Order: sequence, then C-alpha cells, then structure tokens
Amino acid sequence: MSRLQIRNSLLLFLAAVIWGCAFAAQSIGMEYIEPFTFTTTRSFIGSFVLLPCIYIFGKKKPSAAPKQAEDKKELRKAGILCGVIICVAVNLQQIALLSAGVGKSGFLTALYIVIVPLIGIFIGRRPGKKLCLAVVCAVAGMYLLCMKSGSFSLEFADILLLLCAAVFSVHIMVVDYYTKRVDGVKLSCIQFFICGALSAVPMLMFESPSFSAICTAWAPVLYTGALSTGVAYTLQIVGQNGLNPVVASLLMSLESVVSALAGWLILGQALSARELAGCAVMFAAIILAQLPD
Repeated sequence: MSRLQIRNSLLLFLAAVIWGCAFAAQSIGMEYIEPFTFTTTRSFIGSFVLLPCIYIFGKKKPSAAPKQAEDKKELRKAGILCGVIICVAVNLQQIALLSAGVGKSGFLTALYIVIVPLIGIFIGRRPGKKLCLAVVCAVAGMYLLCMKSGSFSLEFADILLLLCAAVFSVHIMVVDYYTKRVDGVKLSCIQFFICGALSAVPMLMFESPSFSAICTAWAPVLYTGALSTGVAYTLQIVGQNGLNPVVASLLMSLESVVSALAGWLILGQALSARELAGCAVMFAAIILAQLPD
C-alpha cells in the first residue's frame, strides 16, 4: 500500500470510531426531539462547523476563470446529488431507530459492505476473490457481534434499515466518483446543507420542533452534528480518495465493532464470548482486505 492509501485507511477508521459512538447518541436524542428535527439540526450544525475549515484550509492556488467556473459547477452538482442521497439514508436510519435496537440497526445499516461490491459488478468494477472473502467474513463477524439472540425476524424498521444500507451504498459509490474531482471538505459542507434544508420540509409539515427541546438534547445533537456529521463524513469523502470502494466500505463497517467496544469500556456493558468472536472476525476481514493480492 502507498502512504496515501495508508493515511486514507486511517481516516476511514477514525470515521468509523466516531460513527460507532453515534448510534447511542441518536437514540438518546430522540427521547427529546423527533427524527426529522434531529436530522435537520445535526445537518446544519455539521455544515456550519465546516465553514471555518473551508476558509482556513480550503484556499487553493488561483486558476484560470473558465476552469474555476467549471470546478464550481461540478462541486454544486456533486453537493446536491450527495445531499439528496445522504438525506434519504440518514432519515431512514433515524426513523428506524425509534423502534429498532441499536445492535440490530448497526448490523443492517452496515450491510452496505455487501451491496457495494454488487453495485461494482454492475458498473464493471468486479471485486477480486480476496475482497469477496473479506466481505463474507465481515458479515459473519457483524452477525455474531450485533445479533445477540441469534434469531432474526424482519420488521418494518428492519426494512427501513435495509433501504438505508442500499442508499448508503449508492452514496459510497457517488463519493468514490467525485472525490478525485472536487474539494472534499466543500463537498461535505454542501451535502449537509442540502440534507438539512430537505429534512426541514417534513419537519415543519409533520413534526412540532421546539427550540427548548433541542436545547435539552444539546449533547447528542452536538456530538452527531459536529463530529458524526461534520467531521466523520468529511473524513469519509477525503479518505475514499484512492481506495477501492469495497475496501473503504469494510473499513467504515468497523463502526459496529467500535460501538460494542465503547459500550464495554465506557459503559461497562460486558461482551460475551460470541460478541468478542464477532469483533475478532471483523478485524480479520479488514486485515484480509488490506493484504497484497
């Protein structure tokens, strides 16, 4: 692996760490506010958090006016497209969390590690045998980790989460396309401004947003807004540059492992032998994906 690939792999792992702690924050936040209100608030926070970063770090060398105009047009197009996609994915997940357990939600959401290679086959990017084996191992590990009862029954919330995984898969592939063409931080800022604006429509139509309720839920909202949204999704966009999207999806799926380990280390939620085995299999799958062909 090149130094760039190693660096970007670490960025995606850091994103997975941040996301791994976000499922609990999302569940806690909805004890005070409703799903679309939560998504709207976190999206705008995530977008505004990135503005200083764009001002400080986003300055580039001046380029020719026609090229600059072309870049801005491409950036707007990418931001709107990614914003619509991430809006659908995040709201599906947020609504599902009203009734679905955190462990099951993590497992079903991370099934994008299966869907991404399937999309790749249809667009002519067939994954090798090694990556296919890594995906199978990762799914097995996630099942051991997240499905504690060992049984699986499909409910309405689970269908929403499966749709969420499919939409996240599309987002990963779209980001893979644009990450070499536009500035990653600006793309992340635009996509979440679009997500927040779109989520505000059903929020105003179907919910009763309250500023006092949002202030009561300030901790989970601020965490998911500033870190999970603003930082982690930016790390995803920057980190996917130069990486195979299947490898990127495997790295990001470690959020389910991090979620379980955080609960064990911070909250004292002991892990069973089954869950520890799931963590080990997941890590083995990631290592397998990184080995030379």
